[in-house]
This record gives sequence, structure tokens and C-alpha cells, in this order.
Amino acid sequence: MTADSFSSHRHDGNIRLDPARAAVIVVDMVNDFCKPGGAMVLPGYEALVAPQLSVIDAARKAGAPVIWVHDAHRRNMRRDREWVKRTPHCVEGTWGVEIIEDLGARDDEIHIIKRRYSAFFQTDLDMTLKDMLVDQIVVFGVVTNICVRSTVHDAFFNGYEVVVPSDCCAATGPREQESSLYDIATHFGVVSDAASVTQALHSGAVLHNLNAAG
Repeated sequence: MTADSFSSHRHDGNIRLDPARAAVIVVDMVNDFCKPGGAMVLPGYEALVAPQLSVIDAARKAGAPVIWVHDAHRRNMRRDREWVKRTPHCVEGTWGVEIIEDLGARDDEIHIIKRRYSAFFQTDLDMTLKDMLVDQIVVFGVVTNICVRSTVHDAFFNGYEVVVPSDCCAATGPREQESSLYDIATHFGVVSDAASVTQALHSGAVLHNLNAAG
């Protein structure tokens, strides 16, 4: 995107990922959002699997934790805030809240339950990351313009360095993908890609903001 006069006042900082300080956070890659029969499926999740797996594998090999975030909602709430705006989805205890099998989530990895769009909002994610001495996070999943973006905002507000590999995320449409990544790159973190993040986790290479405005 071409920079507007306000957003052009930006500093495109770089991040050098350190596996001792970094974690990968996979947001809402669950059956209800990805698989046929899910309550609210985003078409085309298959394109995300290979790049996501490359980052997940690199993190595991480098010793950086992988954290799985599940959207989950209790039955019989008088007013679930997400369901006010969205079709009921991700009912706690159902197939819909499980991470898709394609990604090979492990039981010995950390799983976070969230009840709002952000993985930080009234969960123990921030405390967990601090206990792990993590202050850099790689965030991806679905959807870019809702849960990924909300998580990135809160990560920035809580003082984390944030990296978003664009090919590991999907939005509700091309406009929303472009706009969200542009705003993340301009205000909240570094937008990169899976190949660069994988290399950075392996070698400590510097990640540059690939979403720099032209």
C-alpha cells in the first residue's frame, strides 16, 4: 500500500529473533474455522498449512516454544460478546475448538483458551510468556483482521516485539488482509514471511519489515 501522510511517519525497525526469548503463537487454527462442517469456515486454509508448519518446525528445532490458541465459548451464556456479532461457533468441549490435525499440535505444548478475539484478553498468556522469559512473539493464524490483529495489538501494548509472517495468515478478504498487514507493519510490529522467519529462527538473521510502504 502507498503510505498516507500520517502513516508515512514510521520507523521500520528490524528484529533479530532469539529462540531463548521467542515463542510462536498459533491463533485459532481450529476445525470450526477451517474444516468442512465447521461453524464458520474461512475458505482456503490449506494454503496456510505448509508455511505454518515450516515456522512451527523451525521453532521446535531451535527450542522456542509453540503456543496453541483455541477460541472456545461456554454454552448457555446470557450474552456471549462474540456471539452478539458472530454466528455461534467454537463451543467448549466440541470438535470445533480442536486444532486442525494438519498442524500436529502436541499435548506437551502450551494450549491457551480464549473467549474473546485477543489471545491476551483475560487469559494467562501474558503471565505464561513472562514465566518463560519470552519477549518476542511470532503470531499467525486466522483470521488476520480479527483475532490475529487483536492479539498483535495486545502484544504490542504489553511490550512484546511482534513478528507476523504474512503467508501464515488469512483474512476475510484481500482488502482486509492488505489493510491489516499494512497497519501491523506501520504501528505494531514487523510483517515478514515464513521463509524469512524460519531462517531467522535457525540462524539469528535479522527480520526486515517486508510490508514497508512504497
